[in-house]
Amino acid sequence: MAKYYVESGTLQLVLEAEDPRGAALWAVHRCMEQVLPTCSEDPLTPQQKDQRIRERGCYVLSDTIRTSETGFGSRTAEAFPTADLFVEWNQLMMAINRLERRLQVVG
Repeated sequence: MAKYYVESGTLQLVLEAEDPRGAALWAVHRCMEQVLPTCSEDPLTPQQKDQRIRERGCYVLSDTIRTSETGFGSRTAEAFPTADLFVEWNQLMMAINRLERRLQVVG
């Protein structure tokens, strides 16, 4: 896996991913988990998430998410529309939710 510098709005993350789009999707996930329950075993309650946002601030994304292997602000960064990534993230979360429900029925 490659290391990517991901930035959008107030978000700046360094993370590992298979490709630039995967890094951008993971950034969307990190932003969404600060306010939504992203899995059934979410360790934080809504009140704890509220407190964390008040202490640390909340990520705010711009209209694109930029990923680069060379650093923040790179001219060679790949840009992905945030709205498209959010739609894809939502589809992935819905698919995971359906799989979890199927596994509960089988188990």
